[in-house]
Amino acid sequence: MRTFSITLALAATGLFVAACSNQGASQTGDKTSQLAGRVDAGEVNYDLETVADGLDHPWSIAFLPDGGVLVTERTGKLLLIGTDGAKQTVYDFNSGEEFPEVHYGGGIQAGLFDVVLHPEFEDNSQIYISYAAKLDDGTNTLLLTRFSYSASDAGPQLSDGKQLFAASPSRIQGNHYGARLIFLPDGTLMMPVGDAFHFREEAQTLDNHFGKIVRLNDDGTVPADNPFVDEPGALPEIWSYGHRNPQGIILTADGRVLENEHGPAGGDEVNEIKRGANYGWPTVTYALDYSGGRVSPFEALDGTEQSLVHFTPSIAPSGFAQYSGDAFPDWQGDLFVSALALKHVRQIEMNADGSLGKQLELFGELDVRFRDVRSGPDGFLYLLTEEEGAQSKILRVVPKSAAVE
Repeated sequence: MRTFSITLALAATGLFVAACSNQGASQTGDKTSQLAGRVDAGEVNYDLETVADGLDHPWSIAFLPDGGVLVTERTGKLLLIGTDGAKQTVYDFNSGEEFPEVHYGGGIQAGLFDVVLHPEFEDNSQIYISYAAKLDDGTNTLLLTRFSYSASDAGPQLSDGKQLFAASPSRIQGNHYGARLIFLPDGTLMMPVGDAFHFREEAQTLDNHFGKIVRLNDDGTVPADNPFVDEPGALPEIWSYGHRNPQGIILTADGRVLENEHGPAGGDEVNEIKRGANYGWPTVTYALDYSGGRVSPFEALDGTEQSLVHFTPSIAPSGFAQYSGDAFPDWQGDLFVSALALKHVRQIEMNADGSLGKQLELFGELDVRFRDVRSGPDGFLYLLTEEEGAQSKILRVVPKSAAVE
């Protein structure tokens, strides 16, 4: 991807040191964001087990109560991976039966994205799926859909499909969708929407969904306490704005919402998401553009939020998780960010006061892009690789020499 080529070029010429400096950036505002670059590799105190292989551009995984795993392939299929590793197609979003087909192709970032279980899945069997959908006028947009999931002797299937949300306006581009989903303790859900790359200035206006995080009720309606519900001209779904290309969003154990997003050449971010807040893009950023010039002269301005940490060179963050298992006691509560460009998973220590501490690079010995990382209900960490063709895998991380029955 473009971030990969630019950051490596900067590093190779010795210019990435300059990318860490101000390069003429204004001193306006309080700069509190922590800079992170390459860090040391962590100890290899784990073994890796293959849960499934032969996956075609997988993007997200969700754990079922019976031990199975749902997987989205960006090319358009929702798969079930059984406890024996066998794959079954649950639904093909390219069928065009109920919903628009998936917008997907070489050289773009569009496709079938996240799959998340409703918090009361064991009672209502509902799952939520986001994807880039082709529209009749030749444009495409990000959709959020809801289904009932069932499994029987005839195989797993989806039913009762409903479209809950469509990002507005639609676009012809195939980049920067966002699309990760989380449920909050009050039963509402959040989904980031990317800035579509060519419309980055729209991230600062509230009459569109570009560069926003939206908050919805579980039926797709708008919560009455959203921050811009009563603001004339603003879309009521918006929770926060000024985002670029969000790729991961989590609810932490202490109740905060954290999000990661791509910068262009450097300036990737981890943010704490707050009600009605402006995260600055593209007016306030530490990033350089792909040309090597500054995106903005401002790294901080009053009225905008600072990221907790920004990464230069870019790691190209993707999935996001907070480890909550017992298998690795030293990881308890730490953040894990899967990375595409720098081919590792970044471990970020979570301090007792909620601040971020030491960082390490894990799993770099595999030399693959990582699309997702999850803390599994069995206490292990799970990785989703992104490899050429249909060669991607789901990996389970277990303590060294431990056996999983």
